[in-house]
Amino acid sequence: MKLMKKTGLIASVVLVSGILIHAVSDEKIGDKAPVEKGYFFPAEIDFAGEKTPLNIVDVKERFDRELLVNANLDASTLLIIKRANRFFPVIEPILKKNGVPDDFKYLAVAESALMNATSSAGAKGFWQFMADTAKERGMEVNDVVDERYHLEKSTEAACKYLLDAYKKFGSWTLAAASYNGGFGGVNKQITIQGVTNYYDLLLTDETARYVFRILALKQIMQNPVQYGFNVAPAELYQAIPTRKLEIDSSITDLASFAKSQGINYKILKIHNPWLRDRKLTNPAKKKYVIEIPTEGY
Repeated sequence: MKLMKKTGLIASVVLVSGILIHAVSDEKIGDKAPVEKGYFFPAEIDFAGEKTPLNIVDVKERFDRELLVNANLDASTLLIIKRANRFFPVIEPILKKNGVPDDFKYLAVAESALMNATSSAGAKGFWQFMADTAKERGMEVNDVVDERYHLEKSTEAACKYLLDAYKKFGSWTLAAASYNGGFGGVNKQITIQGVTNYYDLLLTDETARYVFRILALKQIMQNPVQYGFNVAPAELYQAIPTRKLEIDSSITDLASFAKSQGINYKILKIHNPWLRDRKLTNPAKKKYVIEIPTEGY
């Protein structure tokens, strides 16, 4: 959304913005075997239970465009498929707890390719929050701690935005569109054009493509073999077990702290990317939870 400006990410993280994805269930992936590249156009598809009107020519063609583009981003797609196996199990229960449809996990894929990316506009993290917006949504953002890089907390913040947008628009599809086009931007076009359906609105090119990109990611992620992606379970990125350590004081040297926990500075930062400095200053005695991996490092 304009509030979160991730236009730069689409350019910088790839062609990964539109990218592909997912780590599906083991049943869908199966054992790896040579699969001929294919293309499948579904008879129907929906976003969060809201049916996409593929009977409308421009809607069908816009979806076809994103499906073709994303089905042919081979390397990017394979990486996202592998990452999703690790990160979707973190995102899914948070969406469910907040009453946000599961399909919004594909929005995170479209935003960041499931990486703690930084856009040219300064949006950061899996959900691509700008600093001011992140603070408005309850996240701490400064030179020492930046919770836009905290997957659980940024997902909670994204849920808050999406619930507010759904309350305003009465449509999950429009809520998703507003994540890209901005709450005010989408509302302005609804008022000007006198229509209340995403598929009836004329929007900027980026926002007009946005929901279709999410739909393409969903379609390919749920049916990877149909698009030539057959990844063996052993090749997926697995979750790394961690123990959680509560801290309510300052840490003057994170490198020394890491060694005291049996790991090194690099591993500490990989598992706690929200720690942005070499130290953690905490004069207010705020409680932080630091994750320490117990294996696989």
